[in-house]
Amino acid sequence: MRRLLSALAVTGCLVTGLPAVTLAQSLPGFTLFSGIEGKNQLPFRLDFGGQTNGWDRYNLRIPAKKMKLAVAQFVVNYPNYYKGTFDPKKINVLVNNKKVAVSEVKWDKEGRVIEIFPEEPVPAGTNVVLELSNVQNPAFGGTFYFNCQVLSPGDVPLLRYVGTWIINVS
Repeated sequence: MRRLLSALAVTGCLVTGLPAVTLAQSLPGFTLFSGIEGKNQLPFRLDFGGQTNGWDRYNLRIPAKKMKLAVAQFVVNYPNYYKGTFDPKKINVLVNNKKVAVSEVKWDKEGRVIEIFPEEPVPAGTNVVLELSNVQNPAFGGTFYFNCQVLSPGDVPLLRYVGTWIINVS
């Protein structure tokens, strides 16, 4: 009886002491030697773990402190070695956790650019999530730098760099 209680106590400690394993991958975390300053790294979440050749949903976040001006267009570019696919019909913009209407999404596969046009400019100082659903992750893993630029409404069409999402697919 004493051995049974001891075994149960040790097992209970082991089970409760292990951290819960989650499928989602996210940042910010600790990144060594990325080449991107910490202030320019943007947070993100991959809802289904970022597995190679798997389907995923990318939640690319832009914190309010990065949204210094109103935004009429979001531009996301990615490296030429990223061989995943995107579904432009399944790309949404969430502003302060509320979905906003999007007038158009363009995916230039050869140019490796996704352009997202909200119907109304997104106000400055708001939290934004670019939600990319139905993403087919690349067949081979790696670290991929997704850069975000924005275009403010107005006369001068000047894209401004907001930051970089450092996404790992494994």
